Amino acid sequence: MTITEKILASHAHRKRVTPGESIWVDVDILMTHDVCGPPTVDIFKREFGQDARVWDPTKLVLLPDHYIFTANHHANRNVRLLREFAAEQNLPHFYDVGTPRYKGVCHVALAEEGFNRPGSLLIGTDSHTCTSGAFGMFSTGVGNTDAALIMGTGKIWLRVPETMRFIFEGDLPPYLMAKDLILAVIGDIGCDGATYRAMEFDGDAVYALSMQERMTLTNMAIEAGGKNGVIAADSVTIDYVRARTDAPFEVVHSDADARYHSEYRYDVSTMEPVVAKPHRPDNRAGVGEVAGTRLDRAYVGSCTGGKLEDFVAAASVLKGQEVGIDTYIVPATTEIGRALHTTDLDGVSLHEIFENAGCLMGQASCGACLGGPKDTFGRNMASEVVISTTNRNFPGRMGSKQASVYLASPLTVAASAITGVITDPREVLV
Repeated sequence: MTITEKILASHAHRKRVTPGESIWVDVDILMTHDVCGPPTVDIFKREFGQDARVWDPTKLVLLPDHYIFTANHHANRNVRLLREFAAEQNLPHFYDVGTPRYKGVCHVALAEEGFNRPGSLLIGTDSHTCTSGAFGMFSTGVGNTDAALIMGTGKIWLRVPETMRFIFEGDLPPYLMAKDLILAVIGDIGCDGATYRAMEFDGDAVYALSMQERMTLTNMAIEAGGKNGVIAADSVTIDYVRARTDAPFEVVHSDADARYHSEYRYDVSTMEPVVAKPHRPDNRAGVGEVAGTRLDRAYVGSCTGGKLEDFVAAASVLKGQEVGIDTYIVPATTEIGRALHTTDLDGVSLHEIFENAGCLMGQASCGACLGGPKDTFGRNMASEVVISTTNRNFPGRMGSKQASVYLASPLTVAASAITGVITDPREVLV
């Protein structure tokens, strides 16, 4: 069996499962946020009763992150409803806005807080919950009704997906990042090429990546329609997890004779930086094909591109430079936001590098990635052309249906921020 099949089998209390089967599985962690949390709670109370209790308070994680730093009363109400539900249910894992516990983007926060553990099964009310699969676990996003069922029973009905395998070999050049790799995959198979399939990432180049970079790969599995993304746990995974939790876990690997739907191989040493053109993540182009395209804004942030290593990469390009267009720096979590002040390049903190370059600094949240209220930080307006480290570039995704969004790695975004046109990072990296 594959990693995905083994994890689903263990959580169904079975020795084996096969793709296409529908099974009941036990859920280890359920995560929800300020967008989907309130409607999930409404359904839970409607179906289980106004006085119902969640199946296990220690396994429910509430992480408001999407529409946080805004005066919009609808957004504020959603956070208030989460706050009331957390108090009513006595939930220990509520990371409330305006408190020292506030974290930021749920997918990165789950990793930082030790909820991502090899061999476990995590469900979230967000399509990018597949991010957690970087830790050798099964994680996927569901709708509010499915989440309400889990909230009441701790179980969910799933169909076992087939697995597609993506093998990356060779030494990653300094001008490439995980974002380039996953955009190349999505460009090859399309936005529906992995629909309801597991995307398993393998190969020496994958295991040479840090945990943060691996999270970028699995994060965007959903952009190819994937049910989940997964990378087998290794010593890098175990060290990361053990630094954050002492909870037990079981490392799972695919069998040598596991059956895959299909297999794709890449030699990273021959790849070039990749950009997704408007208005689809699979509208792939080599950076050279779109170099020189005029830009109005640049954005470094989100669950995909707002991790510390994303900012280290951007800062390596921006150090000693000035941006030529409005450039937003939005850390995914408060922990990363603090690290911008304490992590340095040649004695200069990342935060100082960005400020000296003329970047606009935001607070930890989803920011403009999902558009949101008009006062959401960095929301794109009118018919602007934007280059971003985020995960989607559909019309209206970042605030305006008239905007054109190009997706790229932090290196490519930073290089383009300096010149004001899409720029190959190889032109500015020393």
